[in-house]
Amino acid sequence: MTYHFKPADAALLLVDYQVGTLQLANTTPAYEALRNAVVLAKAANVLGIPVVLTASQEDRVQGPTHDWFSRVVPEAYESRVLRSGVIDAWQDPAFRAAVEKTGRKQLIIGAITTDICLVLPAISAHEAGYEVQAVMDASSSPYRINEDISRHRIERAGVEMTVTNTIVAELTQDWSTPEGQEIAQFLPTPYLMRPVD
Repeated sequence: MTYHFKPADAALLLVDYQVGTLQLANTTPAYEALRNAVVLAKAANVLGIPVVLTASQEDRVQGPTHDWFSRVVPEAYESRVLRSGVIDAWQDPAFRAAVEKTGRKQLIIGAITTDICLVLPAISAHEAGYEVQAVMDASSSPYRINEDISRHRIERAGVEMTVTNTIVAELTQDWSTPEGQEIAQFLPTPYLMRPVD
């Protein structure tokens, strides 16, 4: 793990940000986790980082992918990988192919929920040879024990944990650049809560 992700080497993977699944988010409130995922997607757009979206069984209780992504990353939204029920997204051949197609070896992953949709693909991708940062404040579990055990397992597996502001700053590198100035306008703060205009 280099601990220094660069836009030219990174891809953003957003897993199961679905309206039903978001109702399970508790350890980080659903709105905050969703907001942070959208901020990651907006920053990826500015920095030229490819975004891969995936969802599981949108026609069932998990529900459709949240429509904010259709406005922020419309191409990724339209081409999102719709899994038939594969739980670990990394084990879905279409999702893995979409990630491989980016050509990037540094993966930034957010997911709802942490205890299933984040922990499994983050560890699987790491085991497959990718550098992985799991964005913990863009993820959430139903219960604190689920979140705590998942974080412990992620860390033990060698996946780096991060938060939205940290990974965005790491990728941006310089707030004085045009990209940095644009990104600074939508970073989450207690006073800036709405990620989609």
